[in-house]
Amino acid sequence: MFQNRFGAVARLAELGCVLAALTLAAATAARADGCPKPGDEIATDRPDVTNSSIVVPVGSLQNENGINLTGRSSGRSIDGSNSRWRLGIAPCLEVLVDLPSYVGSVKSPGVSGFSDVAPGIKWQISPLPGKLDLSITAGVALPTGAAEIAGRGAQPYLQLPWSWALHDGWGVSGMFTEFFRPAELTGRHMSEATFVIEKKLTERISVFTEYVGDYPDGTRPTQLINSGGLYQITPTQQVDFHVAFGLNRNSPNYIVGVGYSFRVDGLFR
Repeated sequence: MFQNRFGAVARLAELGCVLAALTLAAATAARADGCPKPGDEIATDRPDVTNSSIVVPVGSLQNENGINLTGRSSGRSIDGSNSRWRLGIAPCLEVLVDLPSYVGSVKSPGVSGFSDVAPGIKWQISPLPGKLDLSITAGVALPTGAAEIAGRGAQPYLQLPWSWALHDGWGVSGMFTEFFRPAELTGRHMSEATFVIEKKLTERISVFTEYVGDYPDGTRPTQLINSGGLYQITPTQQVDFHVAFGLNRNSPNYIVGVGYSFRVDGLFR
């Protein structure tokens, strides 16, 4: 009797998984018309900390790069090239990877080395009513870099970037991120919240101002005001810059950065 009941429960579980998969496939197909297309303008995860709320089109490969100069009371450091590769593999779905960046001191003592490689996957849940776009990203930083720079062990993260288009080129966006560092002795968890006000000045030029707050366990938060802009050289190429200032003693005094991004379409044809 126990085996019969167990078999029935197993069949019901299998049926539930099949129905869930079919429902997800149907929902994805229904949203496919609202997902980014190869003809759309490039949308990047930079130069603000807040990532784009939409994915790259199916069959498109996007590369985003940047370099930053950071000033603290203890000295200055530089990091780059902050390369992120993003590939659209299905409607509203992409895979991404952050390549290791080099961090080094400038005319001051300090640690130097590479950050971790961090693969991830991003699903665009939107579009939702009211021009609200929403995505969910899950990834993990693998322990490939210097522990003094990137920390110890694997570090999973979960992100929810969103955006809301307003009128006359205005828009607001933000992102909630949870970072997990199980191999660390302290500070095993950190929450990050961002909020952006942006304005599209012309068809190719946009500017923004952003609040960034990092709230780690067991220590004081770091808070920044980050502002900058971007210029689309072509619909699939972008240059950008940003300047950030710390709002408390735990934060950097300033961060200045520039970047370049491009997208190649039609890889799956």
